[in-house]
Amino acid sequence: MAGDANVLLGFDFGTKRIGVAVGNAITGNAQALTTLHHSNAGGGPDWQGLTRIVAAWRPGALVVGLPLANDGSSQPMTENAQQFMRQLGEHFDIPVHAMDERFSTIEAMERLRTARASGSRGKRLAKGDSDSMAAQVILEGWLANGSPS
Repeated sequence: MAGDANVLLGFDFGTKRIGVAVGNAITGNAQALTTLHHSNAGGGPDWQGLTRIVAAWRPGALVVGLPLANDGSSQPMTENAQQFMRQLGEHFDIPVHAMDERFSTIEAMERLRTARASGSRGKRLAKGDSDSMAAQVILEGWLANGSPS
């Protein structure tokens, strides 16, 4: 599947939800898009939702947050994210890269708190808001570093 090399999709993979963000390699900007819930049948990723998003944005690459322990070592969730990366690559035939996601959820929550305090965001957050914002943080980190891991 050929896509726009300047368009990237970022993912914050979790056990219940997957946060999704879109970014542009030219501007270096990323934006939270949505949060997908794992499908009820088997608890796997929502492949229909992922397919719709990939078809709509036609990315040149995908970036998945890799949940490492604070010391940089693997933890149980790391293998789940790596499996998701392999599945994405097989499903969409698009390059998939890993990005260290340590502290991305903390950064996402801080951004959401700041936005709520400034009045630019409603006081109530939906369950998936932190997931899509974490995907944005992950993708921004990738765009700032500009190289595969």
